[in-house]
Amino acid sequence: MYHIYVVDDDLTVQRELKVLLENQGYRTTIAKKFTSIPEEIEDVKPDLILLDISLPSVDGIMLCSQIRMLSEVPIIFVTSQNSSAAELECMLSGGDDFIEKPYRPAVLLAHISAVLRRTTKRSENILSFEDLELDVVAAKLKHYQKVVELSKNELYILRYFFEHKGEVVSREDLMNDLWDNESFVDDNTLSVNIKRIRNKLESIGVYNVIQTKRGMGYILQEKTKWK
Repeated sequence: MYHIYVVDDDLTVQRELKVLLENQGYRTTIAKKFTSIPEEIEDVKPDLILLDISLPSVDGIMLCSQIRMLSEVPIIFVTSQNSSAAELECMLSGGDDFIEKPYRPAVLLAHISAVLRRTTKRSENILSFEDLELDVVAAKLKHYQKVVELSKNELYILRYFFEHKGEVVSREDLMNDLWDNESFVDDNTLSVNIKRIRNKLESIGVYNVIQTKRGMGYILQEKTKWK
């Protein structure tokens, strides 16, 4: 079930969108505090945001730019500001789509479906754990705005960790996975790669995420235990 986060201060629009979206099977959350939207999005982690431009205490376009500093969540502007200049500004701030009010419900739903389809396809190449994102196509690891490039073996090891988050991963499992990917490594080479990965994590401000379980292997550690 996709989760849609609605940022609109019009109570009538809030009610209409909630009914429309939930009737289509979407989980829907309505923003309440317009002064802390980026932080709420970090907590809620929606699949898509519907965002108005004119909001109390904050401008929707500026808000979109703030969200983009923290998240790649798709954003559709739904607004009565229907000039081409407003649409351009919305797109330049990081918006994925733009719909004018008043909108036809069927058209809005079609736009939501299309944006989710595009971003879902893109997200298949992005694995995440807490505030870390692993781009398996670009071979890059991201923590907020900090990015580090990975070698082939570092990528394979991290991908295996991300795909088994919450589980203890044995050294034998890691070496078998590397062999399956035609990376022929011995026990010492694995240790070297783990050390390099930890160094790269530290270079983007993440410490102690890979915990050693003595006699068992490794596990990705939850954010509350990061340094």
